[in-house]
Amino acid sequence: MSKVEHNPKLDIERIVFIGRSFEEYLDMFSLSIESLNGKRILDCPAGACSFTAVGNKLGLDITACDIAYYHSGEELKNKGLQDIEHAMVHMEKAKGNYIWDYFKDVEGLRKHRLNALNDCTKDMEKSGEKYIAITLPLLPFEDAEFDLVLSAHFLFMYADRLDYEFHIKTIKELLRVTNEEIRIFPLVDLEGKRYEHLDKLIGYLIDNGYSVEEVKVPYEFQENANSMLKIIKGK
Repeated sequence: MSKVEHNPKLDIERIVFIGRSFEEYLDMFSLSIESLNGKRILDCPAGACSFTAVGNKLGLDITACDIAYYHSGEELKNKGLQDIEHAMVHMEKAKGNYIWDYFKDVEGLRKHRLNALNDCTKDMEKSGEKYIAITLPLLPFEDAEFDLVLSAHFLFMYADRLDYEFHIKTIKELLRVTNEEIRIFPLVDLEGKRYEHLDKLIGYLIDNGYSVEEVKVPYEFQENANSMLKIIKGK
Protein backbone atom coordinates (compact mmCIF):
# COMPACT_ATOMS: atom_id res chain seq x y z
CA MET A 1 0.00 0.00 0.00
CA SER A 2 1.42 3.38 -0.94
CA LYS A 3 1.74 6.05 1.72
CA VAL A 4 -0.07 9.38 1.77
CA GLU A 5 2.56 12.00 0.96
CA HIS A 6 0.70 14.88 2.57
CA ASN A 7 -0.95 15.14 5.95
CA PRO A 8 -3.45 17.99 5.97
CA LYS A 9 -4.30 18.51 9.63
CA LEU A 10 -7.85 19.54 8.95
CA ASP A 11 -9.27 21.63 11.76
CA ILE A 12 -11.32 19.17 13.78
CA GLU A 13 -14.09 21.75 14.14
CA ARG A 14 -14.76 21.44 10.41
CA ILE A 15 -15.39 17.70 10.70
CA VAL A 16 -18.83 16.33 11.60
CA PHE A 17 -18.07 12.97 13.22
CA ILE A 18 -21.35 11.02 13.27
CA GLY A 19 -21.79 7.48 12.01
CA ARG A 20 -24.24 4.74 11.16
CA SER A 21 -24.42 1.21 12.50
CA PHE A 22 -23.43 -2.07 10.87
CA GLU A 23 -27.12 -3.00 10.55
CA GLU A 24 -27.89 0.28 8.80
CA TYR A 25 -25.14 -0.43 6.28
CA LEU A 26 -26.63 -3.82 5.43
CA ASP A 27 -29.96 -2.13 4.71
CA MET A 28 -28.60 1.02 3.00
CA PHE A 29 -26.61 -1.08 0.56
CA SER A 30 -28.87 -4.18 0.28
CA LEU A 31 -26.18 -6.45 1.69
CA SER A 32 -26.08 -9.57 3.84
CA ILE A 33 -23.23 -10.91 5.94
CA GLU A 34 -23.12 -13.95 3.64
CA SER A 35 -22.68 -11.75 0.56
CA LEU A 36 -19.70 -10.02 2.21
CA ASN A 37 -17.82 -13.15 3.25
CA GLY A 38 -14.52 -13.49 1.41
CA LYS A 39 -14.70 -9.95 -0.03
CA ARG A 40 -12.14 -7.21 0.50
CA ILE A 41 -14.32 -4.20 1.40
CA LEU A 42 -13.57 -0.48 1.65
CA ASP A 43 -15.84 2.01 3.45
CA CYS A 44 -15.10 5.47 2.05
CA PRO A 45 -15.61 7.87 3.72
CA ALA A 46 -16.40 5.93 6.88
CA GLY A 47 -16.66 8.64 9.55
CA ALA A 48 -17.83 7.33 12.93
CA CYS A 49 -19.62 4.31 11.46
CA SER A 50 -19.36 0.96 13.21
CA PHE A 51 -19.45 -1.03 9.96
CA THR A 52 -15.70 -1.77 10.06
CA ALA A 53 -15.57 -2.47 13.79
CA VAL A 54 -18.53 -4.86 13.87
CA GLY A 55 -17.80 -6.42 10.48
CA ASN A 56 -14.24 -7.35 11.34
CA LYS A 57 -15.42 -8.92 14.62
CA LEU A 58 -17.68 -11.08 12.46
CA GLY A 59 -14.68 -12.21 10.40
CA LEU A 60 -15.19 -9.86 7.45
CA ASP A 61 -12.31 -8.00 5.77
CA ILE A 62 -13.20 -4.29 5.97
CA THR A 63 -11.01 -1.18 5.80
CA ALA A 64 -12.29 2.28 6.72
CA CYS A 65 -10.91 5.55 5.35
CA ASP A 66 -11.77 9.17 6.10
CA ILE A 67 -10.18 12.61 6.35
CA ALA A 68 -11.18 12.59 10.03
CA TYR A 69 -8.64 9.86 10.76
CA TYR A 70 -5.78 12.36 10.66
CA HIS A 71 -6.98 13.02 14.23
CA SER A 72 -6.67 10.68 17.21
CA GLY A 73 -9.48 8.38 18.31
CA GLU A 74 -9.81 10.32 21.59
CA GLU A 75 -10.16 13.66 19.79
CA LEU A 76 -12.72 12.13 17.45
CA LYS A 77 -14.73 10.55 20.24
CA ASN A 78 -15.01 13.90 22.05
CA LYS A 79 -15.96 15.60 18.79
CA GLY A 80 -18.50 12.88 18.00
CA LEU A 81 -20.20 13.21 21.38
CA GLN A 82 -20.62 16.97 20.81
CA ASP A 83 -21.81 16.46 17.24
CA ILE A 84 -24.42 13.88 18.24
CA GLU A 85 -25.92 16.17 20.88
CA HIS A 86 -25.94 19.11 18.45
CA ALA A 87 -27.58 16.92 15.77
CA MET A 88 -30.28 15.69 18.18
CA VAL A 89 -31.28 19.29 19.00
CA HIS A 90 -31.68 19.93 15.27
CA MET A 91 -33.52 16.62 14.83
CA GLU A 92 -36.15 17.55 17.43
CA LYS A 93 -36.95 20.66 15.36
CA ALA A 94 -36.87 18.93 11.98
CA LYS A 95 -38.23 15.47 12.82
CA GLY A 96 -41.16 15.96 10.44
CA ASN A 97 -38.70 15.61 7.53
CA TYR A 98 -37.73 12.10 8.60
CA ILE A 99 -39.39 8.69 8.63
CA TRP A 100 -39.34 7.13 12.09
CA ASP A 101 -39.84 3.44 11.26
CA TYR A 102 -36.21 2.53 11.87
CA PHE A 103 -35.42 4.46 15.06
CA LYS A 104 -38.93 5.08 16.50
CA ASP A 105 -37.92 8.42 18.07
CA VAL A 106 -35.05 10.89 18.60
CA GLU A 107 -33.85 9.05 21.72
CA GLY A 108 -33.63 5.81 19.76
CA LEU A 109 -31.62 7.61 17.09
CA ARG A 110 -29.27 9.05 19.72
CA LYS A 111 -28.59 5.56 21.12
CA HIS A 112 -27.78 4.19 17.66
CA ARG A 113 -25.40 7.06 16.95
CA LEU A 114 -23.67 6.78 20.34
CA ASN A 115 -23.25 3.01 19.93
CA ALA A 116 -21.74 3.47 16.47
CA LEU A 117 -19.34 6.14 17.77
CA ASN A 118 -18.24 3.96 20.71
CA ASP A 119 -17.72 0.89 18.52
CA CYS A 120 -15.75 2.90 15.94
CA THR A 121 -13.43 4.75 18.33
CA LYS A 122 -12.73 1.64 20.45
CA ASP A 123 -11.81 -0.28 17.32
CA MET A 124 -9.58 2.59 16.13
CA GLU A 125 -7.51 2.15 19.32
CA LYS A 126 -7.31 -1.62 18.92
CA SER A 127 -7.05 -2.01 15.12
CA GLY A 128 -5.63 1.30 13.96
CA GLU A 129 -4.26 -0.24 10.74
CA LYS A 130 -7.85 -0.64 9.54
CA TYR A 131 -8.52 3.13 9.72
CA ILE A 132 -6.68 5.04 7.00
CA ALA A 133 -6.50 8.86 6.80
CA ILE A 134 -7.30 10.04 3.27
CA THR A 135 -8.14 13.22 1.39
CA LEU A 136 -10.54 12.65 -1.49
CA PRO A 137 -10.46 12.58 -4.45
CA LEU A 138 -7.15 10.69 -3.95
CA LEU A 139 -6.80 7.30 -2.27
CA PRO A 140 -3.53 5.67 -1.09
CA PHE A 141 -4.50 2.19 -2.30
CA GLU A 142 -3.38 -0.06 -5.13
CA ASP A 143 -5.46 -0.64 -8.26
CA ALA A 144 -8.20 -3.24 -7.61
CA GLU A 145 -7.13 -3.62 -3.97
CA PHE A 146 -10.77 -4.15 -2.90
CA ASP A 147 -13.68 -6.15 -4.28
CA LEU A 148 -16.43 -3.85 -3.01
CA VAL A 149 -16.34 -0.14 -2.16
CA LEU A 150 -19.18 1.46 -0.17
CA SER A 151 -19.69 5.22 0.05
CA ALA A 152 -22.46 6.56 2.29
CA HIS A 153 -23.82 10.01 3.09
CA PHE A 154 -21.16 12.02 1.33
CA LEU A 155 -20.99 12.51 -2.41
CA PHE A 156 -24.46 13.48 -3.62
CA MET A 157 -25.59 14.57 -0.17
CA TYR A 158 -23.21 17.54 -0.26
CA ALA A 159 -23.84 18.54 -3.86
CA ASP A 160 -24.10 22.17 -2.74
CA ARG A 161 -20.38 22.18 -1.87
CA LEU A 162 -18.93 19.32 -3.96
CA ASP A 163 -19.12 20.11 -7.67
CA TYR A 164 -19.69 17.71 -10.57
CA GLU A 165 -15.96 17.53 -11.37
CA PHE A 166 -15.24 16.43 -7.79
CA HIS A 167 -17.91 13.73 -8.05
CA ILE A 168 -16.40 12.39 -11.29
CA LYS A 169 -12.83 12.41 -9.92
CA THR A 170 -13.89 10.71 -6.69
CA ILE A 171 -15.98 8.03 -8.39
CA LYS A 172 -13.16 7.30 -10.87
CA GLU A 173 -10.78 6.89 -7.92
CA LEU A 174 -13.23 4.60 -6.08
CA LEU A 175 -13.52 2.55 -9.27
CA ARG A 176 -9.73 2.41 -9.62
CA VAL A 177 -9.30 0.74 -6.22
CA THR A 178 -12.12 -1.78 -6.68
CA ASN A 179 -12.01 -5.04 -8.58
CA GLU A 180 -15.79 -5.48 -8.83
CA GLU A 181 -18.19 -2.70 -7.86
CA ILE A 182 -18.97 0.40 -5.84
CA ARG A 183 -22.23 1.33 -4.15
CA ILE A 184 -23.19 4.91 -3.28
CA PHE A 185 -26.02 5.90 -0.90
CA PRO A 186 -28.16 8.01 -0.96
CA LEU A 187 -28.90 9.67 -4.30
CA VAL A 188 -30.35 12.85 -2.80
CA ASP A 189 -28.96 16.04 -1.28
CA LEU A 190 -29.53 17.34 2.24
CA GLU A 191 -32.96 18.66 1.20
CA GLY A 192 -34.04 15.24 -0.10
CA LYS A 193 -33.84 16.24 -3.77
CA ARG A 194 -32.33 13.85 -6.32
CA TYR A 195 -28.77 14.88 -7.20
CA GLU A 196 -29.25 17.26 -10.13
CA HIS A 197 -26.41 15.84 -12.28
CA LEU A 198 -27.13 12.17 -11.57
CA ASP A 199 -28.41 11.31 -15.06
CA LYS A 200 -25.42 13.06 -16.64
CA LEU A 201 -23.06 11.15 -14.34
CA ILE A 202 -24.76 7.82 -15.09
CA GLY A 203 -24.46 8.55 -18.83
CA TYR A 204 -20.75 9.29 -18.41
CA LEU A 205 -20.17 6.00 -16.57
CA ILE A 206 -22.11 3.94 -19.13
CA ASP A 207 -20.18 5.61 -21.97
CA ASN A 208 -16.99 4.55 -20.21
CA GLY A 209 -17.95 0.89 -20.05
CA TYR A 210 -19.50 0.53 -16.59
CA SER A 211 -22.83 -1.08 -15.76
CA VAL A 212 -24.92 1.29 -13.64
CA GLU A 213 -28.13 0.62 -11.76
CA GLU A 214 -30.31 2.63 -9.38
CA VAL A 215 -31.52 0.22 -6.70
CA LYS A 216 -34.29 0.78 -4.14
CA VAL A 217 -33.12 -0.32 -0.69
CA PRO A 218 -34.94 -1.39 2.51
CA TYR A 219 -33.85 1.75 4.39
CA GLU A 220 -35.37 5.21 4.46
CA PHE A 221 -34.77 7.66 7.27
CA GLN A 222 -34.43 10.96 5.42
CA GLU A 223 -37.42 11.33 3.10
CA ASN A 224 -36.67 10.15 -0.47
CA ALA A 225 -33.26 8.75 0.59
CA ASN A 226 -34.09 5.14 -0.21
CA SER A 227 -32.02 4.32 -3.30
CA MET A 228 -28.38 3.57 -4.00
CA LEU A 229 -26.25 3.67 -7.12
CA LYS A 230 -24.56 0.37 -8.00
CA ILE A 231 -21.66 0.73 -10.43
CA ILE A 232 -20.19 -2.53 -11.72
CA LYS A 233 -16.75 -2.59 -13.22
CA GLY A 234 -16.39 -4.31 -16.58
CA LYS A 235 -14.00 -7.22 -16.72
